[in-house]
Amino acid sequence: METDISNKKTELSIEGMNCTNCALGIKKQLEKDGFKNVDVNFASAEVSFSQLDKENITKAKSRIRSMGYTVIEDTNKTKKGLSFIEIKFIISLIFTLPLLIAMFLPYHIFHNPFFQLALCIPVFAIGVWHFGRSAFQSIKAGVPNMDVLIILGSSAAFFYSLYGTLNNLGHNFQYYETSASIITLVLFGNLLEYRSVKRTTSAIDDLVKLQKSKAKRIIINTDESESVEEVDSSNIKKNDLILINTGDKIPVDGKIYWGTGSVDESMISGESLPIDKIINDVVIGGTILVAGSIKFKATAIGKETMLSQIIDMVKDAQQDKPKMQNLADKISAVFVPLVVGIAILTFLIWYYAIGVIFQIALMNSIAVLVISCPCALGLAIPTAVVVGIGRMAKNGILVKGGSTLETIANIKRIVFDKTGTLTTGNFKIKKLKTFDITEKSAKSIIYSLEKHSSHPIAKSIVKEYTASELKNFQKINELKGIGIEAIDECGIVYKIGSYDIALHSTEETNHTAYLIIDEKLVAWLDIEDEIKPEAKRVISFLKDNNITPVILSGDSKAKCEYIAGELGINKFYYKKLPNEKLCIIKKLAKKELTAMVGDGINDAPALAQASLSISLSNATQIAIKSAQVIILKGDLELITKAWKISKITLSTIKQNLFWAFFYNIIAIPIAAAGLLNPMVAAASMAFSDIIVVANSLRLKNKKTK
Repeated sequence: METDISNKKTELSIEGMNCTNCALGIKKQLEKDGFKNVDVNFASAEVSFSQLDKENITKAKSRIRSMGYTVIEDTNKTKKGLSFIEIKFIISLIFTLPLLIAMFLPYHIFHNPFFQLALCIPVFAIGVWHFGRSAFQSIKAGVPNMDVLIILGSSAAFFYSLYGTLNNLGHNFQYYETSASIITLVLFGNLLEYRSVKRTTSAIDDLVKLQKSKAKRIIINTDESESVEEVDSSNIKKNDLILINTGDKIPVDGKIYWGTGSVDESMISGESLPIDKIINDVVIGGTILVAGSIKFKATAIGKETMLSQIIDMVKDAQQDKPKMQNLADKISAVFVPLVVGIAILTFLIWYYAIGVIFQIALMNSIAVLVISCPCALGLAIPTAVVVGIGRMAKNGILVKGGSTLETIANIKRIVFDKTGTLTTGNFKIKKLKTFDITEKSAKSIIYSLEKHSSHPIAKSIVKEYTASELKNFQKINELKGIGIEAIDECGIVYKIGSYDIALHSTEETNHTAYLIIDEKLVAWLDIEDEIKPEAKRVISFLKDNNITPVILSGDSKAKCEYIAGELGINKFYYKKLPNEKLCIIKKLAKKELTAMVGDGINDAPALAQASLSISLSNATQIAIKSAQVIILKGDLELITKAWKISKITLSTIKQNLFWAFFYNIIAIPIAAAGLLNPMVAAASMAFSDIIVVANSLRLKNKKTK
């Protein structure tokens, strides 16, 4: 797969990585070759780097292939049959089983050294091909991986046995079954790991499947009649006309120009109820029309669609490393050389200091090589992060970065914007009072001004006054945190907004919005907003978990005080402009980890300054771009769900790291002490990875308290 995504990156899908150290080796080698912003995701088997020309992309592919990995050119093509790792394992198993059976039989042809050599050679050849190339390239890149340990252990047993066979030294020199078993058992572990890790990326796979569909494209004939052709969604171009009938999947983003219907957007937003759509409404690719029939014009295709952006966002988040990953990476980088040193020391102590025979000293050192497991350490964090972020995505929570999980779990204060965040944003005009102007004229001016604002109150006013006549203005300007200003063709200045624009016109401060014409008050509005039904539960949950809720709003003291009282929030800030919000968040974030939840343009600076920024899906694009966490449904309770999932993800990471350290700290000394056969050691190493991945997979369905 080769794509030019929104942040100018190239992505390549690869096959053949056996461990996270393999990924680190590829990263280091590409960086040595001059590639920038290289990221290698072992879980998703993808390599990404800064967008380059085709010649350099070809160079990257060649380098990756030279390291023993396969670049998959067509990721849309469904692969049939066995994978390479499965084929290698099956062949190895067929030749290894007779060698193992010989251990339990009296003298037979199976014990003949040349017969055992013949059985071992195919397995050893597979081992050299599978592990040897990767081991060599990892050493060359300066990041020795697990394959170095495997190839050293299996080669030592093979060549020691080969020396004995060629010199007719007898059965004491036959360890072909050890060499073959190490390779076969580790291949089996790789196979299980490959299948398990693939399961951790199922959230991405589910989203990708939504992109694949057929579409009914409308063709306008020369006589202006319409005909319909069925095409793959990938062949749709911008501005194509698409017909969607009941039960059809919507292939790309678009705008309805004919018909009505109800659309199931649950796979995108998590919203369980179908959304009614009419002419001029937007539809999202990957959603399903459950009732009705519509025609729409394609407005976004390929990487421009919302679904593609969500997929890219989840991928980027899964590749982003939590802070604790840095420690694991540093340990992994020195792990293999350290183990090789311990294995050599083990041999020297057993052979020279203790005085055992050469074969026993060699087997003990081989056991040290193959029981150690840098993979468990490397997999501990990425697999948990991938599953945790995938689970969030399925719940309608998009997280920009794996490191964000740590921040969410450790947050101590959450600051909420009031309007549209703690409240529904469904405002009702309680009262309109006019002065020296008719009510009809006032409504027309208010409607025409508020159409140019993204504030939730403005949207509600526009919705309620939609039947009003639209007035034309020559110039319109949004006064951030205050209101809207406009000038008509006669030079008359119109303003609507908070009391700040009416300071010189009235002393009545308790109204929601004021309409000013040429600095004269001509009308004011009283508007009611309802508190979100889940808001009280969310605030109560936060307080129960020692997270302090705070309100930060541009609204009046009376309204903020009322909301704070209803929800049990002790601290609130009112009548704050964007720059004031920014200063407050900056000050709070210095004291302790502080999250900001907002949805408007005026919240964007404060969101950018917070330790953690959370935006609702119905927010402005500026607010969404400023946020690290996006709540797709706009449901506040998803904030508590995000906190819970982050907590159990962090807990899983700690469990994985404990196991990885504990296993190696215990297993290596046991092997060095001569208490483990190399074959048992190889099996132990193979399954230690599976334990880590399996523990991460538990995150998919693990209950949150």
